[in-house]
Amino acid sequence: MEHAIVIMAVLVVVALIFDFMNGFHDAANSIALMVSTRLLTPQAAVLWAAFFNFIAFVIFGTAVAKMIGKGIIDPAIVNNAVIFGALNGAIVWNLITWWLGIPSSSSHALVGGLVGAGVAKGGTGAIVAAGLLKTSAAIVLSPLFGMLLAMILMVSVLWLFEKSSPYPTERRFNKLQFVSSSLYSLGHGGNDAQKTMGIITVLLVANGFQQGFEVQFWVIISCHIAMALGTLFGGWRIVRTMGMGITRIRPSGAFSAQTSGAIALFLATYLGIPVSTTHTITGAIIGVGITRRASAVRWGLASRIVWAWVLTIPCAGLIAAAAYHFGKTFL
Repeated sequence: MEHAIVIMAVLVVVALIFDFMNGFHDAANSIALMVSTRLLTPQAAVLWAAFFNFIAFVIFGTAVAKMIGKGIIDPAIVNNAVIFGALNGAIVWNLITWWLGIPSSSSHALVGGLVGAGVAKGGTGAIVAAGLLKTSAAIVLSPLFGMLLAMILMVSVLWLFEKSSPYPTERRFNKLQFVSSSLYSLGHGGNDAQKTMGIITVLLVANGFQQGFEVQFWVIISCHIAMALGTLFGGWRIVRTMGMGITRIRPSGAFSAQTSGAIALFLATYLGIPVSTTHTITGAIIGVGITRRASAVRWGLASRIVWAWVLTIPCAGLIAAAAYHFGKTFL
């Protein structure tokens, strides 16, 4: 029994490390626009984002956690080695993309990890097709939805303030970014922290430490703390890509992108869909750029980001499958 508890504790720590890395890797989603428009210094921006990442548990439930825990692979085949493989697949892929400065999705790295480890354990029959299809559809729809919302909002802003002087208008939107960035950080924390909650909860169920799939309060708090701490450290390589690499953005554009991203994340979290905060904000930033002119978007960089999206699930899955076979020898 003591051995089982030790193994369980180690895997919970690994899950929280992934959650920390999720915050670290995806900090750019919340702070890049605040930094690039000089609303806040990088240090102040990460404090702002981390605070709202943490308090998101007050607003959102656990629908996304249940989708990750029960809706991607069959919970009946989950054991310690499967969780070990899934987490390692996601962590290694996150490290690779962070090092290259490419804003890939931590969420889909985890989904890929679950699929890879689950198939390695139980074959393709381990996949819950409906849940995986729902999540895969969100890969395409979340950036498109974010882009469309941002385009509509940005065009509305340009129309409403057409006769206003640019400088005072942009100053107003710089202040409004405090609202839009806080909403986006709430959405980020609400959707992303739940993914680790789902992993820890299914692990507790698989090891007989609880009955049923209710997310315990200590799991909720631990995951939000880990994510907020990760955000505090910020993935600066990706901040440069998100804030300045895709398109040149002003405060009005940053407000439009963050607000559009927040709406998309709030809706997805309410529906229990584990979407990518990275995909959503990238689509929104591109949408803002398109409203000026298509050439305002650096399409070469955007295509690199899209390739990272395409490769995330299969690459994380392959790494996870290898990690599962390694882990099953001692877990």
